[in-house]
Amino acid sequence: MSDQPRVTLYTRPGCHLCADAVAELRSLSVDFAEVDITGDRELEAEYGDRIPVIMLDGKEHGYWRVEGDRLLRALAIPA
Repeated sequence: MSDQPRVTLYTRPGCHLCADAVAELRSLSVDFAEVDITGDRELEAEYGDRIPVIMLDGKEHGYWRVEGDRLLRALAIPA
């Protein structure tokens, strides 16, 4: 089993929705890795204005807002 969290959150500084997503994941006690897309051409091209983007097990789970119940249900399914 990997020590890496199953959830990755793509963000950028100054993004209020990103701050909201971080707060929501913390309130749900979800272990996550936060990745700042600033300066990464590939990530900026892929996600641009859709951030924050929530990834689960390497696949896009959602963007702009954390859907807490949906995410918790998905996390209950083993990777």
